[in-house]
Amino acid sequence: MLKGLNPLLGPDLLKVLRAMGHGDEIAIVDGNYPADTDAKRLVRMDGHSATSLLDAVLSVMPLDDMVPDAAFRPAAFNDPKRMQPVFEDFETIVKKWEPTQHIASLVGAEFYTRVKGCYAIVASSEPRLYGNIILRKGVIHP
Repeated sequence: MLKGLNPLLGPDLLKVLRAMGHGDEIAIVDGNYPADTDAKRLVRMDGHSATSLLDAVLSVMPLDDMVPDAAFRPAAFNDPKRMQPVFEDFETIVKKWEPTQHIASLVGAEFYTRVKGCYAIVASSEPRLYGNIILRKGVIHP
C-alpha cells in the first residue's frame, strides 16, 4: 500500500501506466472481451469492475488534451448515440477527473481495432455488456 494511491493500482498496473508515453492508449475491457487474444501487454484485474478501474487509472493518469478525443467507448448495437448504463457511469468518472473531456463512440470494428493497437489492455470482471473504454494518455503540464 502507498499513501494517496487507489489500492487497485497494484505494481503491474502502475508499471504499465508509468511506462506509457504521451499519446499511448490503454483499454479497460469487460469480462467478455478477448483480452488475452488482443493484448500486447495484459494486466489482469479479475474481480474488479471496469468503472472502479477507470476511477483508479484516472486518479493518476491525465487524458490527452491536445487532441479532439482522448476517451473512447464502443457503440452499443452499432448505434453511436445509444447510451448504456455503463457508459453513463464512465462519463461520470471521466468528468470527475477530467471535467473538460467527453467520451467518443466508435462503431464496431473501429473500436476493436483500436483496442488491439493499445499499449496495454486491463482485463476487468465487468459483467455489463459494452463495458469497455479506451484512454489516451496526456501530459502533466509544468
